[in-house]
Amino acid sequence: MSFFKSALLTVLAASAFTAHATSTPLSADGQWQAFGVDNFSAVSGGTEWIDNDYTNSTGYGTSLDFNFTIADGFVGQLTVVDASMAGDVFNVFNHGTLLGATSSVPVQLYGSAPDIGDDHDAALLNSAFSRGVFTLGAGSYSISGVLTQSLMLDDGAGGLSPLNATSGALKLSVSAVPEPSTLVFAVLGLAWLVSSRRTSSR
Repeated sequence: MSFFKSALLTVLAASAFTAHATSTPLSADGQWQAFGVDNFSAVSGGTEWIDNDYTNSTGYGTSLDFNFTIADGFVGQLTVVDASMAGDVFNVFNHGTLLGATSSVPVQLYGSAPDIGDDHDAALLNSAFSRGVFTLGAGSYSISGVLTQSLMLDDGAGGLSPLNATSGALKLSVSAVPEPSTLVFAVLGLAWLVSSRRTSSR
């Protein structure tokens, strides 16, 4: 796929976020929330994250965004991971603006790609699976994504084409920003500990 075609698909998928979107609250509990990608099931026909409820629900196939707010004095860590079979990469957006991409991984061929199903913790620990960790400050967020690199299918005639279907998940954890005085005491304590160990080892 040419760079131009790939970029155009990303723009088209990103523009589909605002039309017919399913908004889902994302709790700051560190628990995985799944999403799907399937250009055959997507209402837009694109590769954006879609409702992962494999039923006849009215939301299935609509673009999916995850919403949350981080309060002043707190910092969030958003983790996104590919699942199912390795070889997929995502662009991640906040309110339609690119936040970043998940890690680069080798392109994989369907049938030989590592497959761990929907075990998101195992995917996070496996370097064959793309992942991204984003540090977020205080504010309101609407997180969505689009598949930018897909597992490939052998067309049987010597060519390859993207599968454009996968699953993945994201999770959010939030912690208080340490007060400046707390940081100073932590650094002083660490320096004292290092100094004590050096003294006792002589």
